[in-house]
Amino acid sequence: MSKLTKKQKKIQEIMEGFVQPASAADAIDMLQKVANETAKFDETVECHMRLGIEVKHADQQVRSTTVLPAGLGKTVRVCVIAKADKAALAKEAGADEAGAEDVIEKIAGGWFEFDTLIATPDMMAPLGKLGRVLGPKGLMPNPKTGTVTPDVVKAVKDAKAGKVEFRADKQGMIHVPLGKIKFSKEDLMKNYSTLADAVIKAKPASAKGTYIKSAYLSTTMGPGIKLDPKNIAVEIKEYID
Repeated sequence: MSKLTKKQKKIQEIMEGFVQPASAADAIDMLQKVANETAKFDETVECHMRLGIEVKHADQQVRSTTVLPAGLGKTVRVCVIAKADKAALAKEAGADEAGAEDVIEKIAGGWFEFDTLIATPDMMAPLGKLGRVLGPKGLMPNPKTGTVTPDVVKAVKDAKAGKVEFRADKQGMIHVPLGKIKFSKEDLMKNYSTLADAVIKAKPASAKGTYIKSAYLSTTMGPGIKLDPKNIAVEIKEYID
């Protein structure tokens, strides 16, 4: 059995007596205490949930988006593929780059200085040739995530405001960032509650039994803290508008 590092020992000391599963509020409290003692950078807080779905069934896929009210604590670079008038509107809304075939060729040449790619429906055909490049990077626009839309202004503003996508993987797991550990507890709870509410609302009608099987909050370098799935719906109520 390998020896614990100094950091691991410190975490153990801080968490001694801490009972799990915990409420999200208590989990955030503990993660912030741990980070104050061990983190040398502003870690990202993450939410991990295992869903009770049959991922092999097409009618039980879980994929959606939500806008976190307190944002993600980072600058999101947005690129928009649209024709002249829409591209101009996107730029006015805050897009970092916007254009049509010229931007598509720029991307084809290896340019990827963006975090989110948005496209109008009429530009999806020419953009489609980059599917093999954009798909594996998770950057291909998709109507389900609101990144294929004629309303580029709203899409850009949502992306800049902290829009996140959640999608169940082959194991029925979702992994979503919630913001930075140096956010206030209130802001992290608002973001967590908004995400949890969106996940609950995304439950497929055909899914049977317990929907949220397990849930954890963690930080980039810190411990994972187990939550009680049965209490999630009740706990988030006061933070949902």
